[in-house]
Amino acid sequence: MTEEKTPYEHLTPDRILRAVESVELVPDGRMLALNSYENRVYQLGMVDGSSCVAKFYRPGRWSDEQIREEHAFTLELVENEIPVVPPRELAGETLHAYEGYRFAVFDRRGGRYPSLDQEDHLEWIGRFIGRIHRTGASQSFQSRPRLDVHTFGYPSVAYLLENDWLPPELRSPYEGLANQLLTQVEQCYQRAGRVSCIRLHGDCHPGNILWTDDGPHFVDLDDCRSGPAIQDLWMLLSGEREEMQRQLAAVVRGYTTFAVLDAAELHLIEALRTLRLMHYAAWLARRWQDPAFPRAFPWFSGPRYWEEHILMLREQAALMDEMPLQLDRDAY
Repeated sequence: MTEEKTPYEHLTPDRILRAVESVELVPDGRMLALNSYENRVYQLGMVDGSSCVAKFYRPGRWSDEQIREEHAFTLELVENEIPVVPPRELAGETLHAYEGYRFAVFDRRGGRYPSLDQEDHLEWIGRFIGRIHRTGASQSFQSRPRLDVHTFGYPSVAYLLENDWLPPELRSPYEGLANQLLTQVEQCYQRAGRVSCIRLHGDCHPGNILWTDDGPHFVDLDDCRSGPAIQDLWMLLSGEREEMQRQLAAVVRGYTTFAVLDAAELHLIEALRTLRLMHYAAWLARRWQDPAFPRAFPWFSGPRYWEEHILMLREQAALMDEMPLQLDRDAY
């Protein structure tokens, strides 16, 4: 699919309201834009006093089949009593179209940022991720892509270099370092050996986990992909090595209540972090013609960003050569 440079130019408030009305909902005109750049997401008030969330998918990013596969996976998790926020089925469909825009409607679910410094919170989240993965391993995606060096690594580096995003004086250092890192990522995969590739949340950072008094629930499966289980765990780890080791032990205690974690996948943590850094830089570059991006990320186009990006990548080069974190066999 071909992505437009300014895909939301014609997504006006009136068109948003008419789209929602087209699936027999009755908004009262209240509208709040929520924090989203890849898609456009709005909280809408209804005349009956309730609220819903309408998500308008970025044109050209996913095919209809890929979006429906995301929806089917989310609904499958709901059927297994896993706390995710599914799309509503309206007029027999979860994916709708209106005047060139595809959208879905979700219930509004509140929550707060999880306290990842509390081991019981990490363990609780780990239990639910284990259940997500047990469901994810039961069958495979047919349309949605894999997360690996060939989808997040090589294309990201190529895009930045081919489109001259690097300042001239940093292009050569970046290119040499990026090639080294891609080799190191492949070596990490070789050390991990044959790892299982399952259906994942795919973007399980703390911002996509909302906490309430009843525990966590998971939102935004827009980036669900196939990949190694550790992808949904490593983003819960931060800080120095000792702190990450403690966090990992807590998450795994919960996770292994419902799923088995292959210790070999620990070789992939820093490789996956490296791929995410590379992919993020290329994502910003690919989206730069969307007016929302220069407003939200004004620092991206300056040389300082690229200096800091190269520094972070150099740190990743060192981390990928270190021994991976270890599973505490006595902790679970």
